[in-house]
Amino acid sequence: MRYIVAAAVIAASVIASTSDRPFPLAPVAAHADPTPPTRVAECGRHSTTQPTDACCWANDHECDEPDIGTGACAMNTDYSDCRHLRSGEDDSCRWARDGECDEPNFGTGACTQGTDHTDCGDIASLRNETDSCATAFNGVCEEPGHGNGSCAPRTDRSDCLGRNRPMNIADSFFGHDDRILVPVGEAPWRFVGNLVIDGTACTAVLVGRDIIATAANCIFTNHGLRVHGTFTSANGQQAFIVAYLYDHRFNYNRFLADNDQDGRNWALLRLDHPLGDESGFAGVQALNDGAAPVTVMQAGYAWDTGRNLAGMPACQIVAMLRDNTLVHQCDTTRGDSGAPFFVRNGSGFDVVGVDSNYRRVPGAYINIAVSAASFSDQIAGFAAGTTGTMVTPRH
Repeated sequence: MRYIVAAAVIAASVIASTSDRPFPLAPVAAHADPTPPTRVAECGRHSTTQPTDACCWANDHECDEPDIGTGACAMNTDYSDCRHLRSGEDDSCRWARDGECDEPNFGTGACTQGTDHTDCGDIASLRNETDSCATAFNGVCEEPGHGNGSCAPRTDRSDCLGRNRPMNIADSFFGHDDRILVPVGEAPWRFVGNLVIDGTACTAVLVGRDIIATAANCIFTNHGLRVHGTFTSANGQQAFIVAYLYDHRFNYNRFLADNDQDGRNWALLRLDHPLGDESGFAGVQALNDGAAPVTVMQAGYAWDTGRNLAGMPACQIVAMLRDNTLVHQCDTTRGDSGAPFFVRNGSGFDVVGVDSNYRRVPGAYINIAVSAASFSDQIAGFAAGTTGTMVTPRH
């Protein structure tokens, strides 16, 4: 996990220290979602009478059995991940009692569910609950037995359990989840799409007829550069990635451990056909120095909202740092990497940055975006084909 020394340095430079904490899936600090959008129920396994780890999702630190977990595994096939929830939560994780929740989804993911009780106790009611229902965030609980029952169980979290969030979890949303489902047929939301590269789900935005902008951490893994993927627009059209451009000074491993790569965390990708001809696309604008605070519009495909595009029609960029990063107060989480921050420009919309990660400050988290100042002057050359690298077809 990445930390900054004190909140007072936000408006100036950021000094970082590094943790040696392991991350079994990926550090939550990067807003890419390292898991496929939908887990295949039960992975082809059948329930057993004796507890086993036969499910293909076993040992990922998240309980996936149907009664107390996600339901992606059959009963008694995800024993190691579920046993602490069944026997009573404890603090057996080595990272327990450090003031930071380390369980999956709402925390760093370094601890198995139920083993970081003191730090994660406030989220017990939120575990395995999402806002993936098509009518989430409408203020009416619609899970079975409530309202019209149109939402599946555990898919209407904010409407059924409330929007308040404890500040010690990664998805604290500054203490309150203020997201809504945005109208994907309208500008600027129709410029946004879901980017999936080798199983990593991110968000990207059309900034040209066939050009999308996203975060560089979306095209890297611990094994290096990965650029074979698809972009699905808000209206459901899909295109393949055929070329890419990123700041070659960007170092993914350092990005995971420190803060000095954040201003380089951008990527431009070319699509194999121009989805922007139908969806339209945004302009790109670098904010003037000292412009913050600035009211922006933001939305992305977060891990907890399913196929729904969710965000905030009005939130703020509160600081501009010297390393071409922006500090914002929009409610973003895993899956939002690459999500755009829009400002109005006459009758149109410009992207002023894309979502990157968060940094921890005492008792809270701050959200970081990479400023469009890092990549705005790269778009013309990339769109013209004079810069960038073609994607080598898979054989």
